[in-house]
Amino acid sequence: MNSREDVVITGWGCVSPLGDDVATTWVSLLRGDSARGEITCIPVEGCRVTNGAQATLPELTGVSKKEISRLSRASRLAIPAAREAMADAGILNSKGLSVFSRLELSISTTACGMEHGESFLHDIWSRNPRHLASKISRYPAHQQIGDLQQHLGFSGPSMIVSNACASGANAIGHAADILRAGFADIVLVGGYEALCELVFCGFDSLQALDPHLCKPFDLHRRGLMLGEGAAFLVMETSAHANKRGAKIKGRLAGYGHTTDTHHITQPDPTGAPLEKAIQRALLQAGLKPSEIGYLNAHGTATIFNDGAEALAFARVFSEGIGGVRISSTKAAIGHTLGAAGTLEAVFALECLRTGDIPPQINSTHPIPELATCLAQPGDKLTKPAVLSVNLGFGGSNAALVFTAA
Repeated sequence: MNSREDVVITGWGCVSPLGDDVATTWVSLLRGDSARGEITCIPVEGCRVTNGAQATLPELTGVSKKEISRLSRASRLAIPAAREAMADAGILNSKGLSVFSRLELSISTTACGMEHGESFLHDIWSRNPRHLASKISRYPAHQQIGDLQQHLGFSGPSMIVSNACASGANAIGHAADILRAGFADIVLVGGYEALCELVFCGFDSLQALDPHLCKPFDLHRRGLMLGEGAAFLVMETSAHANKRGAKIKGRLAGYGHTTDTHHITQPDPTGAPLEKAIQRALLQAGLKPSEIGYLNAHGTATIFNDGAEALAFARVFSEGIGGVRISSTKAAIGHTLGAAGTLEAVFALECLRTGDIPPQINSTHPIPELATCLAQPGDKLTKPAVLSVNLGFGGSNAALVFTAA
């Protein structure tokens, strides 16, 4: 397989701070809602900022209370999102289990089931010996993969991408590589991230969290809002999807990735590495910048990130940046780290499916570079392709180009 048209998407699902499925989340995004509120799932006493975007854990039907108590928060976000994606793709049987006994996984995360590891440490410090082995064994990412396989009834190889905030986009790109190389016909791709003390307190100590509103691409931006969630896609070769009679809902037309060595946390201020990733994705897709109608930006609302992105976008769309609509949905659901790339890919695909564009909320004084292109309520998609980009600590830059079925 080597054609850019070979990789298709037949289903997607998500759990976000705005809703426990795609439909609920999408309606809230288009309405301009924000999930910002007080964090209650982890202790945040003593932090400079104590709010963010917390998800409500969906019910897991058919699972005993004892088993639910053993699942990490990450697994409780991931399982329903994966189930929705698989149901959407028509690969669940009447018992809610995979119709394929073997199903490859390409997964992204950064914190895994970290709350189990944190609980283990708290118990050690308080000399509480109960359930120590269970807690320490259930926080690594391979446990969440095991949970997905157990509850959704499949097995097979898995790949975990933990490449900071570009992880989700990288997991999607890795799945496309697997499919194009002929190593698999269908791959379940997903990202998940649960709020935890380590990450929240770390960002708070860096003073990277905005104590008020997250304002991507705004002159008065002061920092990000942390969130949590999960999103999954079912990706296939077009031949496999057609053979099983699946409805093709979208296509991954292009993927680009670059890594720079500018700084461990700050992006290259010129935006050049991100620009190169976008150009590579467009080249693989065989598309011009003028054919992109919507761009879901990384848009963390930090000074350095938004500035670098704006410069990159201005150069990529130099012949008419006003023709593309841009928004960062992190203002609504927060920065979900390892889940960001997959959640935002779902939003890009929903934009293609519905023709609706999520508006940029909270940016009342847009930076000059993007003042003419930030998405407004009611904006509609008028071009054949959409773009989603993500940047990660360590200089990772990823870009995904999607086209409609």
